[in-house]
Amino acid sequence: MSIILKPGREKSLLRRHPWVFSGAIHRVDQEPASGSTVDLLSSNGQFLARASYSPHSQIRARVWTFNDEPVDREFFRKRIRAALATRQSLLSLQDTDAYRLIYAESDGIPGLIVDRYGGVLVLQSLTTGSEYWKETFADLLLEETSLKNIYERSDADVRELEGLPSVTGILRGSPVTQLAINEHGLKFLVNFESGHKTGFYLDQRANRQRVHELAKDKDVLDCFSYTGGFSVNALRGGAKSVLSADSSADAIELCKQNVVLNHLPKERHSTLAGDVFQVLRKFRDEARSFDMIILDPPKFAPTSAQVDRAARAYKDINLLAFKLLRPSGMLVTFSCSGGVDAALFQKIIAGAALDAGVEAQIVEHLSQDVDHPVSLSFPEALYLKGLVCLRR
Repeated sequence: MSIILKPGREKSLLRRHPWVFSGAIHRVDQEPASGSTVDLLSSNGQFLARASYSPHSQIRARVWTFNDEPVDREFFRKRIRAALATRQSLLSLQDTDAYRLIYAESDGIPGLIVDRYGGVLVLQSLTTGSEYWKETFADLLLEETSLKNIYERSDADVRELEGLPSVTGILRGSPVTQLAINEHGLKFLVNFESGHKTGFYLDQRANRQRVHELAKDKDVLDCFSYTGGFSVNALRGGAKSVLSADSSADAIELCKQNVVLNHLPKERHSTLAGDVFQVLRKFRDEARSFDMIILDPPKFAPTSAQVDRAARAYKDINLLAFKLLRPSGMLVTFSCSGGVDAALFQKIIAGAALDAGVEAQIVEHLSQDVDHPVSLSFPEALYLKGLVCLRR
């Protein structure tokens, strides 16, 4: 089975970019099944790559390999072993027992996300190709890690674009929906069943550690605090006070539990469940102020089509944050929107400071941690942008 491209449309594949869009395709031979493996051929019949086929998505094929080799169980075993070896070489596994084990295209397995939380793997299958091989992936993951439990969180919106239903629940092993992970001497409760993403923001690990280092003697406002990753680190770092604000009452409750779990001073921690935009406006009207404000909002722009609306939202919250920031205060601000690149994000923050009437300088750039690597031929894997800004 094969896909023949239109003339001149093989250029991205020759640069090793793993996606083929529907508009690049001249013909699909032999009606391949959804998720099955197809050969990608140039208009003159030259072999280019071997890929999974997705008949419903605009991304019609995702490359498994650019070599003429079998895509089978042993092929994926090698990919999983390589991903494991990468994490073991890059991460200090004495410092954490929670990390991203498989990061889709970056690890040569498009559509597959696997996060490890202690003795449990949480798997996300996001494409027809990863769905086609899902049972094989599950077996190989248990064989290669010697673990027994896999919980599935294949409930991301992008599955709809692939024509796939939402699937959650136990994939292998016995029921485990919550446990405590270790990270740099701290413990965090993780809920796989209903938490954001796969239960925790593993990509922010190094940035949480940085907040711990910067928070001493500061009054901290942690916006979109979720289960308190930044809040707990700020408290451990010696913050004078920490206020955690999030729209989810359940997340706020878990945040409180994480403070208690780590034997941190409860009298220095307060919480507020509510719309963060409204909270920031209320604080502005009350002339509240803080030494450090953390903004880690959800994805405002999943694709470039939502960029304009997202830019307005990012500017709004950052403008409000600058107004609440004391002189010499610190803004730690993030965007995880793939449609907003680093240059645009910095431009938005600059505009927010200008409209807030404050002078600020960037003192640090932040990004996703090392277990979220970025293939040089797939820059889309770099999605987390962060800035530490100092109000002058």
